[in-house]
Amino acid sequence: MAGTPRERAREQTISDIVRIGREQLSQVGAAALSLRAVARELGVVSSAVYRYVGSRDELLTLLVVEAYNELGETVEHAVAAAGDRDAGARFRALCRSVREWGLREPARYALLFGSPVPGYQAPAERTTGPGIRVVVALVRMIDDAYRAGALTFDPEDAGKEPARRDPGPQGSAQQETALPGPLHHDVAAIRREFGLAAPDALIARGTLVWTALFGAVSFEVFGQYGRETFTDAGLLFEHHLDVLANILGLP
Repeated sequence: MAGTPRERAREQTISDIVRIGREQLSQVGAAALSLRAVARELGVVSSAVYRYVGSRDELLTLLVVEAYNELGETVEHAVAAAGDRDAGARFRALCRSVREWGLREPARYALLFGSPVPGYQAPAERTTGPGIRVVVALVRMIDDAYRAGALTFDPEDAGKEPARRDPGPQGSAQQETALPGPLHHDVAAIRREFGLAAPDALIARGTLVWTALFGAVSFEVFGQYGRETFTDAGLLFEHHLDVLANILGLP
């Protein structure tokens, strides 16, 4: 911590409040989060807590931002640790790290991807950046693999067995789309925002993979498969990764 002793003390108190908030998430859930309970745990009157965190919603926002950033850092470190191995290995490292974090932090995963907390609306200006770290890492990975010619994917005909293709110059992706007009415009906006070379159909597939990944993790974290349906949910997840990798044309 930097700054004056007063500033450091304030930062420590906020850190303690967030820590206790995390504990409440695991014990009573986000909907029952209470600053009064936080104050009791800190051993102070509730009015003292409000000097640092103005409301329950402010505490929820701090917890959301922290959880998104921790998940994002976990994913980014996993991808970096995969090093210069093939794109398929990097993809699987990303997906496995999402699952591992979700299973390790089910209450915080539920805060991010579970049912909305009644009466709470996350402020986009504070949560969007942290919230898209995982999908940005995924899209960057797909685009890097496309630029390197490491994908076996034909954007002209997604229904046939994909064949290896030369990505060509960055601008050529604009001509390779079979998506409906409005969707093409949406995907083109994504391409411009992130400076992507990948064609529309591949970016659209990346969106499918993103939602399928979090769907699979959510089913496992929230126990939606049932207790006796699958003997080893990890094996099912690995099978899903193979299917998703094939959708993208990854090895």
